[in-house]
Amino acid sequence: MATSATAVVLGVTAALGSGLMTGAHAETSAAPTGLVLGVGANESQRVVSWYTPDNTPQVVQVAPTSKIVNGEFPANAVTFPATVAANSVNGGYNAHATIDSLHQNTAYSYRVGTQGSWSTTYSFKTQDFKGDFDFLFFGDPQIGSSGNVDKDGAGWKDTLDVSLAANPNAELLVSGGDQVETANTETQWNAFLASDKLRQYPWAATIGNHDVGGKAYEQHFWTPNTDRSAPYYNGSAATRSGGDYWYTYKGVLFIDLNSNAYSNGSDAAHLEFVSDVIENHGADAKYTVLVYHHSIYSPADHANDGDNQQRRQDFPTAFSKLGVDLVLQGHDHSYSRSYVIKNGKKSHPGEQPGSAQVAQGPGGVIYVTANSASGSKYYDLTAPDTNEDPNYGPDPLNPKSHWANSVENQEHVRTYVKVEVRDNKLVVENLRSGTCAAPNAAVELNKVSWCGPDSGATPAQPVGSAVDKVVIHPYRGNGWDNRADVATTTAAESDWLQ
Repeated sequence: MATSATAVVLGVTAALGSGLMTGAHAETSAAPTGLVLGVGANESQRVVSWYTPDNTPQVVQVAPTSKIVNGEFPANAVTFPATVAANSVNGGYNAHATIDSLHQNTAYSYRVGTQGSWSTTYSFKTQDFKGDFDFLFFGDPQIGSSGNVDKDGAGWKDTLDVSLAANPNAELLVSGGDQVETANTETQWNAFLASDKLRQYPWAATIGNHDVGGKAYEQHFWTPNTDRSAPYYNGSAATRSGGDYWYTYKGVLFIDLNSNAYSNGSDAAHLEFVSDVIENHGADAKYTVLVYHHSIYSPADHANDGDNQQRRQDFPTAFSKLGVDLVLQGHDHSYSRSYVIKNGKKSHPGEQPGSAQVAQGPGGVIYVTANSASGSKYYDLTAPDTNEDPNYGPDPLNPKSHWANSVENQEHVRTYVKVEVRDNKLVVENLRSGTCAAPNAAVELNKVSWCGPDSGATPAQPVGSAVDKVVIHPYRGNGWDNRADVATTTAAESDWLQ
């Protein structure tokens, strides 16, 4: 830990905590690029990743924003040394460092690089380390998938601007995967990382099938508690990105899986990872949230993919038995919210489509699929096809939808998902971040033939309006599961849900 008799350094060190070292000096080198603020192992950590053209020692320099005077860091601002490695694609080097021992309710400023060659200074703030919080979930920016990187990047930047203007105190930005269209194309990564919002709020990365084909994903994102052993990679670890990881945040255990990877043709390795993490770290968690790319209850183009049929066999019963509360997925470029699912079946037969409140009961899990956050690509909803998968047929209460899904939606407008974490409930809301107007690359480039609700028959709804909202009441062993189905209660009878 840096030590000094001066009040300035004591103030900096006290605000950051222990485990820090004083600023490093190095020869002048080229400025860093591609900075992204990542989630740490817990509330008191952040991980910063970046690119540098030179193989020189790199650090993250951090100070409370209140100690920055006229843009200058204190003389003895604390630093965290970075791990620097050669890029396997496109040359140069990548670096990452973990900022540790942060204090709650504090604004921090940071920069990366070396003495004489610092990046721009960026800031983030911590909030209470216990209690309620909100996070935002984003589906498939997939920059480049429309064929126009600039338009895709504009839509992605606008969603970040809109969502964080509406939710400035959101504490995490959670990825559904497919940050880019082509794994090793840096022009797409540059457009994905262009917004400074990704340097102000921690990005919890998820690997998608378009990210997995090269090392760029790992070079851009360093994730905490990551197991990069063979079962969690798709193909050779020398040429692919991958790994499963986990972190805790204010009473929520987040577990992120590389759903591209199969070991011996099944998901047993991933389930073992989830089981081990929950066994070792789940006792103190109010909620367990799983995140992975391939939506097992896809409402659109990927509904009956063979790999998804396999996951529908492998995952649901295990997730119910492990006490998972919420599963967040991408890949299908459309929105869906499941009924309460237990052991791969609808838990409450009377739960109505689009119910605004649901009680999970023991083993109940909600699955959410996020639509495109950038507008680069949309998939239209598909009708249930029992010829393709006899176990994924129509919903008896709403035959145009798949049996598992309470809500399926596609309007060809950008959306994001807001999750409110409260002591006695989770609130999941799918919100419009755009309209049919630009930036909306798929519409602008005539990749789709209509736009708006009801297959374009209804005008587009305003930015910020809700596509769907549900209040999820978790099971706490208090008999809620013995109550009448939420969907069939009267207003008076539903007081217990409040």
